Amino acid sequence: MHRSLLALIALLTALLFPVTATAQAPARIMPLGDSITGSPGCWRALLWQHLQQTGHTAVDFVGTLPAQGCGFSYDGENEGHGGYLATGIANQNLLPGWLAATDPDIVLMHLGTNDVWNNQSPSAILGAFSKLLGQMRANNPDTELLVAKIIPMAPANCGACAQRVIDLNAAIPGWAQANSTTRSPITVVDQWTGFNPATDTYDGVHPNGTSGIQKIESRWYPAVTAALG
Repeated sequence: MHRSLLALIALLTALLFPVTATAQAPARIMPLGDSITGSPGCWRALLWQHLQQTGHTAVDFVGTLPAQGCGFSYDGENEGHGGYLATGIANQNLLPGWLAATDPDIVLMHLGTNDVWNNQSPSAILGAFSKLLGQMRANNPDTELLVAKIIPMAPANCGACAQRVIDLNAAIPGWAQANSTTRSPITVVDQWTGFNPATDTYDGVHPNGTSGIQKIESRWYPAVTAALG
């Protein structure tokens, strides 16, 4: 058969039987942290709502823990484990099981608060971060990690915690830069600047249900939309 006739048949076939575009799979987003993320962690509800309202609907928040009540329905699955340390999660190899069950594309990690409270050094915490990152990439080599400079602390029983948070946060950007790759980028999200434990928490540690969760959401949102973009 002549080539020109073959080309014509191919063109007519494409016009008469177009290939239907496959719907975009939702981006799977895992919020990973402690009670600031999960108990109830209503900044996650605000973030999901904000994404929906601005057209970022192809998202699926994932985790082995269910949503908690935040006043409206939202996609609230998460890995916000109250009381957990980053060093504990790493040492006990808890993350691989959570990853296998949820298979995230993007991880929002606010971890280190309980480590600071327990006087773990920045180097020990960042060592745990490195192990967790390796486990994320073993599960999905294209994982995008958004890691927080954690919110400030002023608990009544830990006068040294405020400076320990500063010390940890100062070390996070260098760790992120050293470990970020083109395929699996790491973005630092500054949750510390502008957050006031006197007015934005109810106990010096956990965000309150008004300004606290609103400030946390406002810092995650642009980083998440950039990752989705």
